[in-house]
Amino acid sequence: QVQLVESGGGLVQAGGSLRLSCTASGSAFSIYVMGWYRQAPGKQREFVALITSAGNTNYADSAKGRFTISRDNAKNTVYLQMNSLKPEDTAVYYCNKPPYWGKGTLVTVSS
Repeated sequence: QVQLVESGGGLVQAGGSLRLSCTASGSAFSIYVMGWYRQAPGKQREFVALITSAGNTNYADSAKGRFTISRDNAKNTVYLQMNSLKPEDTAVYYCNKPPYWGKGTLVTVSS
């Protein structure tokens, strides 16, 4: 069983930044695709970003140019650097290592 633990969420003003972290239990972290998703109140969970074992990245249109996903395989950790945050980025952010999910971390962006 893999456990994913997110951290780094919080309350930030519009235009601010946050860095989310997700640490995974288990071995062979480096070979897996890792992703971030989010779920805003009353909405479905949506894709934000992913990073492959080779370090290739993919972003949702809403995240391009503002968010950066990265990974530190030595620490079994994936990060999501979020800049220029907007109120519409308010959501619970979830880490994903298919088929596992973390419990999420809440990001609230005030206007």
